[in-house]
Amino acid sequence: MARILVAEDEESLRGFVARALTQIGHEVVAVGDGGQALDRLTAEKFDLLLADIKMPVMDGIALALAVARDHPDVVILLMTGYADQRERAHGLDTLIHDVITKPFTLAEIRALVTAALETGAPGGR
Repeated sequence: MARILVAEDEESLRGFVARALTQIGHEVVAVGDGGQALDRLTAEKFDLLLADIKMPVMDGIALALAVARDHPDVVILLMTGYADQRERAHGLDTLIHDVITKPFTLAEIRALVTAALETGAPGGR
């Protein structure tokens, strides 16, 4: 299965997502902000990044831009509960796989991550 990095500042949601993906066989590392995520991506190999858009230190948009530039084989999924944040991510279609709207169910997050991993990085980066 895949190595997945989850960057989410809300601890309960971070744990929920990590458990959901671990239960279907993925290896998951979960961190609380974009800066920590970028540090982990620099030190370790991951197949997929699942990041909240609105986070302290470094938001998901800045993180996605850095990951797409420095780690082009990593599939990027962003998530948000805010319509305005979803709009901010609209121009990143060539860099990210999708933006997931919160709240989501266990089945939805599993299906979206599975689909993203099967598709791979947008544009064959």
